[in-house]
Amino acid sequence: MTTRMQSVPFLRRVRAFFIPGMLDRYLILQVMPPFLVALSVVMSALLLERLLVLFNLLAAGNNHIATFLGLLGTLLPHYLGLAIPAALCTSVFTVMRRMSQNEEIDAINSSGISLTRVARPYILLGLLLGAMSFFLYGFIQPLARYDFREALYVASHTGWAPRLQSRTFARPSDTLTLVADHVDQGGSHLTDVFIRDTSEGHDRTITAAHGQIRVAADGSSVEIDLQDGTILTEVPNQTPTLTSFDTATRYLTKADHLAPFRERGDDERELTSPELISRLIRHDPRIPFSHMLSELHFRLARCLTIPFIPVLAVALAIMRKRQGGNSGLIVAFLALVGFDHLLQFGHSMVATKNASLLNIWLPAVIFALGCSVLLVYKSGALQAFKAHYNRKRRNIKAGQKA
Repeated sequence: MTTRMQSVPFLRRVRAFFIPGMLDRYLILQVMPPFLVALSVVMSALLLERLLVLFNLLAAGNNHIATFLGLLGTLLPHYLGLAIPAALCTSVFTVMRRMSQNEEIDAINSSGISLTRVARPYILLGLLLGAMSFFLYGFIQPLARYDFREALYVASHTGWAPRLQSRTFARPSDTLTLVADHVDQGGSHLTDVFIRDTSEGHDRTITAAHGQIRVAADGSSVEIDLQDGTILTEVPNQTPTLTSFDTATRYLTKADHLAPFRERGDDERELTSPELISRLIRHDPRIPFSHMLSELHFRLARCLTIPFIPVLAVALAIMRKRQGGNSGLIVAFLALVGFDHLLQFGHSMVATKNASLLNIWLPAVIFALGCSVLLVYKSGALQAFKAHYNRKRRNIKAGQKA
């Protein structure tokens, strides 16, 4: 028998492992709807607090809605990296718990398919998400982090933000005087507005019921949108004219001059993984070596442990007969949160204290081994091995007596 013939069964087993069968397709179809729902819910919950902060900041600076949407877009990669593990754990646990309660797992096991085989499509899904997270953590998040900081800097330092108060005169420019009977706390919404404009050799008196100060879409100027008002225009040696309007926009002043934002690369979290490796090789002095080394290993540890999350979820979802409650999901979340905090603590220790890389990789290895051992235990493999071992010992003793 040739070497090639001997390797065929192994190659077939490897090929069969990655090609989904009917059971694999069924399990994947079952998990995708709850995964997408959980991902949306977790993303919304994580974004909610930051959205409120951004709303207050942009309202105070009278920024355009496009600025808010841009900031929101740069936040998505960061929170997506946090939401994927939680959504994967929740969705796999939900599907496996339902199948366990409906005795589908018992039916599958009675046909000769083990629990580890049932978990295979979810492990492959975890491998796929881990590969996606490698690009997310190593390429997309660093660029998005810098874009967010740049956009936030621009939003915080542009526009005209006068300390407007009710019934107090303000002069945005030498030719413009503005006053309003009521001004909101943000200084952008005005009621009963009075404006005197002496630009271009004309004397214009403008009154309006409402006004809103905002930054122009191109960010070059500050404008005020007026509603329900009149314009009295007086020109020397000419008859004054009176014009009524429903809506009108007036130029107030130029936007503040903004110095360029710093270049990307002053923070190790803004560097992609290839850039981190390049700087580590060159011993770039701009960022401490320990900070860059810790950041690189922290990203790798997070990616490599994602495939073990469905292993944990499957093991904790299997319940005994007539056993109720959802304590397994609570245990899973406590394990994930505890592991994440340990990983961040190790990351901080390596970066700031020059500690060993074991502070990052030891929690990752313990998490991976713990998930694997728990699944093997729940699948009954340990009990089967123990029974086989005891039977073999009895046979040996019986042979010795004979």
